[in-house]
Parts: sequence; C-alpha cells; structure tokens
Amino acid sequence: MFKHTRKLQYNAKPDRPDPLMARRLQEALGGQWGETTGMMSYLSQGWSSTGDEKYKDLLLDTGTEEIGHVEMISTMVGYLLEGAPISEADVAGDPMKAATLAGMDPEHALVHGLNASLNNPNGAAWNAGYATSSGNLVADMRFNVVRESQARLQVSRLYNMTDDEGVRDMLRFLLARETQHQLQFMKAQEELEEKYGVIVPGDMGDIEHSEFSHVLMNFSDGTGSEAFAGQIAKDGQPFTYQKDPEAMGGLPEVKPADPRLKNNQG
Repeated sequence: MFKHTRKLQYNAKPDRPDPLMARRLQEALGGQWGETTGMMSYLSQGWSSTGDEKYKDLLLDTGTEEIGHVEMISTMVGYLLEGAPISEADVAGDPMKAATLAGMDPEHALVHGLNASLNNPNGAAWNAGYATSSGNLVADMRFNVVRESQARLQVSRLYNMTDDEGVRDMLRFLLARETQHQLQFMKAQEELEEKYGVIVPGDMGDIEHSEFSHVLMNFSDGTGSEAFAGQIAKDGQPFTYQKDPEAMGGLPEVKPADPRLKNNQG
C-alpha cells in the first residue's frame, strides 16, 4: 500500500523561473539514469525479492523514496516553467524571450501544458527498458550502484549548470541521498557476494570452460591490460594474459537461406 502526503520530502522551489533549466532537469526525471529508473527498478526488485527481508525492505524503502524524488523534480520543473513564452506573440521583439522560446523543450508547452514529463531533455520518452529487476540480488545490487553513480554524476553536472540557489539547494539534497544510496547498495552487494560468491550466477563454475575464465585477451593495439596479469581476481584466482589470441572456432559453413526469402537475389 502506498499513501501520499502533499508535503515534499525536501524543498523544491527555484528563486526564479528558468525554462531552459527546466529542460535540463528532465534528464534527472525521465532520462536513462534518472529518478524514474531508480523508482521502478528498486520497487520491482523489492516486490520480486523472496529472500532476506532486510534486502527487501532496503529496496522498497529506497524505491518509495524515489517516488518522492520524482515528485520533487516534477514540482521544480513546474515552477521553472511559470510564465514561459509559448508563441512568437509572447516574445514581442524581446531577444531574451526569443532565445528562451528557441531553447525550450517544445513538448513542455505543446504536450504537457507547461508541466514536467517523463521524457529526457530531447523529448525521448522514459521506457521500462531502463529499469532492471533480474531476480538475482547480487546482479541487481550491482546495477543499483551503477544507477546511483550515474544519477549522482548527472546531478552534479546539473548543479554546475545553474546559479539559482533554490535549484541548487534541491540538488544538494539529491547529491546527499545518492551518496547514501551508493553506500547502502555497495554494502548490500558486499554481504551478498560473501554469501553467494562474486560471480553471477555463482553455481555454474563446473559447467563453463574454466581454462578461459581468468585470461585477459589482447584484442586491441594497446597492451595496457597486461598490467593485470598475475594479479589476483576478486574470486581469489590469478589473471593470465594472452597477447595474440587465436581463432578457435574454424570457418562457419552455414547453409544459405531459402532463395525465396531473398527476393530472387543471390
């Protein structure tokens, strides 16, 4: 069960409208690594988790918090769009307003009535392919660390794209929460790796061709990866290095498809 309260988790009001910043913030809302991706990933992972209740609650707590972050950014975007020009008539020869109109996301006005949307700054819609919920907690916690790292990276860049202290205040809060989320997911990942092993999935070692499982193969002009040779991998095994990997698969001899599928062309 979810219950909504109209109070925001943290302040989300700019000092002044700025439609161009509103467009940039759309990345943190509807982009690949934005808050919607975190919300749907963590909630889905939590709902599908049937293991340790500790990890289930961690995921559901964080996913529910991300709903609040979606609300905060959506609210901020709405404030930033207040009074934005929507046609040439609103510009009236003012070069600043003309530049604003030219730089705005047209969908803010055209599709969403000067409100936020689940799009990135270029109008590409958020999609469920951005979210991850595999049913394997080690794999999912690793994704979560990456998601929070990318989200924090982008929020830090957004912070440097504005001097509006109201916007920056909200972004400071999001930076702090993304620090916490990185740390909690890294801790969960470490615990799960200790329990299940560092390779996902961890029960296929007797099936794979293990002679290839710790070999660094040189497939580029550089030789920098050779520096890892002899070092111990996280699973306790040493890396080896192969400078000139040989082709082991032979020449393919696949039979041609039915010529009718080629429109009578050879």
